[in-house]
Order: sequence, then structure tokens, then C-alpha cells
Amino acid sequence: MSLSTVEILFQVLAFLFAISFHESAHAWSANRFGDPTARLLGRISLNPARHIDPIGTILFPMIGAITGAPVFGWAKPCPVDPLHLKNPRRDNVLIAAAGPISNFIVAAGAVILLLALRFASSDAALILSGLTRRGSVSLGDSILEPIILLLYSLMFVNVLLAVFNLIPIPPLDGGHILEGLLPASAQAAFQPLKDYGFLLLLVLIFYGGLSSVFLPFLAFFHSLLRI
Repeated sequence: MSLSTVEILFQVLAFLFAISFHESAHAWSANRFGDPTARLLGRISLNPARHIDPIGTILFPMIGAITGAPVFGWAKPCPVDPLHLKNPRRDNVLIAAAGPISNFIVAAGAVILLLALRFASSDAALILSGLTRRGSVSLGDSILEPIILLLYSLMFVNVLLAVFNLIPIPPLDGGHILEGLLPASAQAAFQPLKDYGFLLLLVLIFYGGLSSVFLPFLAFFHSLLRI
């Protein structure tokens, strides 16, 4: 099995876990704030089948795998009924923020495990150095290499998913957060962004506008791995 095939496999696994954890965080938070809609639909689950979106979970990751780009996409939106929320404006912001926060938590956990391996093994330190500096690793006989590559994929994919969802454009979580934080007087001005947000996101995705957003966050997490 070639390195590229291993990388794609691990990124797919990391992506499926990341979106499942992300959507479960939304559903769990909504339930905590009084709306059981997502929980009753079985959305508090790490089973990816519960969260699959045909375009975001299947088509986009497939395009990434074929083109050699990072595996990337989104899950089926978590339903929230504001009628069940005690404070809909505030609670919607917190429910939206729960998804990206959950991904940053997973990424931080992966960093902690990678650092533990790095300090415990000189081989792990060399493998991790190759990943953070050159973005590649030569698979050999060491059992640590696939473990480190899987943990690195978990960190990488969860950072991308968290940052992508925090972009303040509907229908992303960042759009919901921004809408909840805007004063009532600004809601009308926000409506055009809601109407054309998905088209704007497609333009950003296909014309490479997301790289400048992702890179500073990835650089920060890489710096943590070099501590």
C-alpha cells in the first residue's frame, strides 16, 4: 500500500470521525438547552451513517481523494427547533459553537498523544518532524509510523473542519454565530448573505480562497508539535 493510499485512508477515517463528533456535539448541546429534536433522530452518535450528506460527506471527500487534495466536506445539518429553547438567540449561538469547539478538542487531544510519542521515542520524533516540516513520512517497519500518521490526520482534519465551520457565512456554524450576535437592527442587512452564502462558499472552495484561512491555524498546531 503506497503512502498516498494510506494518507487518503487515514484522512477518510479522521473525516468520518470528525463530522460525527461535530454533529453529536451540536445535538448534545441542543438537548442540554431543551431541544430534543436531534437526539430523538439519533444524531447524538459517532456512527457516521447518522450524519451523511450526499454532497458534503460523499462527493466532496471523493473529489479530494481523486485529486490528491485533503479529504474535506461536511455533514447533514443538525436540526434545531428554537421553540424548545429557553433563550433561542443565545442558545443558538452556543449550539452552533459546540461543533467547532468539539473539533478543536479532538485536535488538541491528538496533539497531546503525538507529543507523548515524540518524547517517548526518538523514532517518533523523526517521523513527526517529517510530517510537520515536509508534510510527508516514509512508511517503514516501525509500528509507530501508521499510529503517528493516523493521529496527525485526526489533528489535521479536525482543525480544517473547525476553522471551515467558523467562517461567518451561512449556512456554516460561523454564520449562525454571527447572526445570533448581530443586533436586531442589522438582521435585515444579513439576509442577502443567508440567501447567497452557499454560492459564496463554493467560490471560496473552488478558487482556493480557503487556504489563507486554514494556514495560520495549521501553522499554530504544527508549532505545538515542535515544543
